[in-house]
Amino acid sequence: MSTSPIQSDDLPDAQGAPAFAELGPDESPYFNRELSWLQFNQRVLAEACNEQYPLLERLRFLSISGSNLDEFMMIRVAGLVGQAQRGIGRPSIDGLSPTQQLTAIRETLAVLSARQQAIWRTLRDSLAGADIHVADEERLKPAAHKWLKSFFLEEILPIITPQAIDPAHPFPFVQNGGLGLLFTLTRDADKEQLIEMVLIPSALPRFVRVPDEVTGAAAGGGGALYISIASLIQRYAAALFPGFTIQGDGLFRVLRDSDIEIEEEAEDLVRTFRSAIQRRRRGQVIQLELEEDFDPAAEEVLLEQLGVHEAAVIKTDGMIGIDGLAEIVGEDRPDLKFDAYSPRFPERIREHDGDAFSAIREKDIIIHHPYESFEVVVDFLRQAAADADVVAIKQTLYRAGSQSAVINALIEAAEAGKSVTAVVELKARFDEEQNLKWASKLERAGVQVIYGFTDWKTHAKVAMVVRREGASFRTYCHFGTGNYHPVTAKIYTDLSFFTADPKLGRDAAKMFNFVTGYVEPHALERIHIAPIDLRGEIYRRIDAEIANARAGKPAAIWMKCNQITDDGIIDRLYAASNAGVQIELVVRGICCLRPGIAGLSENIRVKSIIGRFLEHSRIYAFANGAAMPSAQAAVYISSADLMSRNLDRRVEALIPILNRTVHDQVLQQVLLANMLDTEQSWWCNPDGSYSRVTTDGKPFNCHRYFMTNPSLSGRGGALEAGAVPKLSLRRGAAA
Repeated sequence: MSTSPIQSDDLPDAQGAPAFAELGPDESPYFNRELSWLQFNQRVLAEACNEQYPLLERLRFLSISGSNLDEFMMIRVAGLVGQAQRGIGRPSIDGLSPTQQLTAIRETLAVLSARQQAIWRTLRDSLAGADIHVADEERLKPAAHKWLKSFFLEEILPIITPQAIDPAHPFPFVQNGGLGLLFTLTRDADKEQLIEMVLIPSALPRFVRVPDEVTGAAAGGGGALYISIASLIQRYAAALFPGFTIQGDGLFRVLRDSDIEIEEEAEDLVRTFRSAIQRRRRGQVIQLELEEDFDPAAEEVLLEQLGVHEAAVIKTDGMIGIDGLAEIVGEDRPDLKFDAYSPRFPERIREHDGDAFSAIREKDIIIHHPYESFEVVVDFLRQAAADADVVAIKQTLYRAGSQSAVINALIEAAEAGKSVTAVVELKARFDEEQNLKWASKLERAGVQVIYGFTDWKTHAKVAMVVRREGASFRTYCHFGTGNYHPVTAKIYTDLSFFTADPKLGRDAAKMFNFVTGYVEPHALERIHIAPIDLRGEIYRRIDAEIANARAGKPAAIWMKCNQITDDGIIDRLYAASNAGVQIELVVRGICCLRPGIAGLSENIRVKSIIGRFLEHSRIYAFANGAAMPSAQAAVYISSADLMSRNLDRRVEALIPILNRTVHDQVLQQVLLANMLDTEQSWWCNPDGSYSRVTTDGKPFNCHRYFMTNPSLSGRGGALEAGAVPKLSLRRGAAA
């Protein structure tokens, strides 16, 4: 492999960078959080149009844009609706009231929804060209008709229940995300008209795939054919309503307020959350999706019975519930998907015959997921569970997934007689039920389960293992930027930092004591913890860059995170920009900071990376008196984004990277590659819109770089040995 440096002029002279702008007298220095999020989802949706991607991967991005939008409606819009209904006029960071934000959101939603449908029509045609047919009635041959009718009668009819909508029948409950059909009928005997509702059970898939032997695919005469369950019910509804003539039908979908707020002082947090989860299922309807030609009389019934204002109704002439397309993405067509990727197992640990403790004792290790396997984290815990010298394990659990090897490792350790403590966060949105189940299972195995603070979420990703070695004990720690979740670890880019540094071990122990016993940590040696001093450390580092700039020294800040919404952080970065600090931000999602504004932020650039993997790691780097990137820079990894909730209302960890090898890997490989990326990057413009990064040089894709360079972050020696092409900030720089 070539050892020549990969160089770029993209910093600081990228092509197509946004022009500077002036801030108008009535303009806010901040972007609206909700509108910035919608801009993010527009970027996700744009990937569905990326012709460089395989067809089913484009469909995946369209589906993701739909599920993203659903969560946005259920949480963010629901919160604004609640504020407006209660007369709360608290303005957003940019000065808009809840009502004003809702108006702006709905205008944007109309455009976004129309674009989703247009993209779906294009992709549906392209899929047909690739012999995958979705809801294509014209392709139904007699054999397919026969199979579908049999499937309906045997598999669908027994589990659906028609219900008359009239004063004699209570209006049925429609669950969150629930799909239903309203039928307008005329009784053949007396010509009486009535409306019937059929709710589609959530246990049913969105689509049924007609078997290949029926379509002729097995003989090469056809391809995959998918028919939606809703259209199947519509097609054979006569079997459901014998003695009636069907005058019309229409599909609808309901989204409800799904946020959980624990306002009172809970005497029993578990019981409180179980009750809150039940209440959430019956939350206020936030959005009602209808087919374009939905019967007006039936629509009026729905609006009245669901208590929905017309402003919350979205009508579409396309597919309702875009997220359901994820089922089609599962089609077995490798030719229409990204090439399969198998993450590497870190060579440093292989060199120690799989002994994680031995490898960590030798030197700190940084692992870059998903390029390096998450199995190394699981193996770390499994080894701890099986090691007779391990006496204690402490672990935070925010999201662990439905099939978690991490949970099993903790159970094995407890059953082996070790002291095991698990901090299970009940307030992890949409994972509350799963976390309650894990907590019960862990407790039954003898794990000491702690739920942390009532008001704060424990979001830090920390595991510590205490091992008896000789006459003393040694603490091994894992600090992560992502969750202990084996599924998301395959698609989220995150960092895992392993260390046996005694100072970090002592700090980790104090952090656990803070969460489990409310013992506020004092005299922390390395770690900074939110909500105690994490914000203060970032302020201190920004202020140091300001001082360096004023003293004529090199001054720069590089940050990579998921969201920036905190006005205190933003204002500090504005001050740094005005002092001459060069600031480069990679912010995947929401960004309330306005870059490129003269007199405010002309030295700040913001870009977002959207690609095959979801950028999730948080890295904060400060030049510290030398030109970036250098060994002198102060580098941190963290579980925290730059949001008020992370800095003030969550337990988070900010970890300094002091080991030279790991420092270089994080700064000069992981972070620098994100700065140099051109193929997957979008500039944030001064007006809040985004435009793709362009370059007149060789394009660079950071995901591809990490996928094709072995041992990049698993073994630091790969850099010195020339096994990994080095990145360089400026053209002509030395390797």
